[in-house]
Order: sequence, then C-alpha cells, then structure tokens
Amino acid sequence: MEHIINFLTAAPPLELALIFVAKVVEVSIATLRQILINKGYRREGTILSFFEILLWTFIASRVITGIAAAPVKGIMYSIGFSLGVYIGSRIENFIALGKVMIQTIVSRESSGTVAGLLRDKGYAVTTMDAHGRDSDRTVLMIFANRKGKEEIIREIHRIDGAAMIITNDVSALHGGTIAVTRGLIK
Repeated sequence: MEHIINFLTAAPPLELALIFVAKVVEVSIATLRQILINKGYRREGTILSFFEILLWTFIASRVITGIAAAPVKGIMYSIGFSLGVYIGSRIENFIALGKVMIQTIVSRESSGTVAGLLRDKGYAVTTMDAHGRDSDRTVLMIFANRKGKEEIIREIHRIDGAAMIITNDVSALHGGTIAVTRGLIK
C-alpha cells in the first residue's frame, strides 16, 4: 500500500493537474486541426498547429523531466491524451463544418411531401424513381450543411418513419444548387 501511495504522490497534485488539463487541450486542438485540414480548412488548421506544438513542447518537457522519479506524470499525460481525442471530436461534431449529402429512400406516396417540405425549408432536393424489392420507391438526394443534417433526418422520419437514410460527408462539390443556412447558393 505504501508503494501505491508513494507512486501517486511522487509529483505534486497541481503539476499532475496541469499536465492533464494541458494535454487535454493540446490533443483537442490537434484533433480539430487534423479534421479541419482534411476538410480543406488549411489556414485554420495551420493556425491551430502553432498552438498545438507550443503546448506539446511545454507539456512533454514537463513530463519527461523527472519521469523516472514520478511515472504517474506519464499516466496523467496518457489519460489527458485519450480524453483530448474524445473532446476534440465532440467539439468538431458540434461545429459541424462542411457539407453532407443525405440520400433517403422513401415510399412513392410520401416522396412529394418530404421533397416539398425540405424545399420549402430552403434545401436543394433531387428526386429519382427507384424500384425496391416489394414496391416502387423514390430516392431523394439532399445537399446541405452538416450543421443542419439532424433536422433534415427528423423531418424525413416524421413524414415517413420507414425511410432509409444514408449520410455522407462531401469533400468536393461543383455546380448545382446547394443549401446554405436556409438560403440557396448557385
């Protein structure tokens, strides 16, 4: 028991808390940076990279210095890393940058209602006739901002509870009409 207490108290609690919090912030920034760059936001990702590496330099040096005497620093560093990845991905999900294509397969009967409602809300909707195993269907393709995709999905399910809905991030889009925060851009 004494070994465990010595292990956990080998570094001051304030230093451990600083390592943990700083690592969470640093890795959250790193996660956001990577996602931003993958979505084409290079300038914003580059700015974040400056703060990421600045934090990393100070945190890593703090952990490496005296890690043999206080290995609990490495544990706090690792826990902070894991939590930072989670928090960074949650922040990005909240910000929801980029475009999404929502494909939904609905009944022929409800397709006009769904398409009309979404168009009235400012979304660009393309429809195609389709033939399912048991009946004729309609495929709706909706391009929108990721930020509004949950609202679109709720509206589709409200009208056609049996609709099949598939969402994909869009990395490139050229031409056509797409929805942008309730307005249209051509």
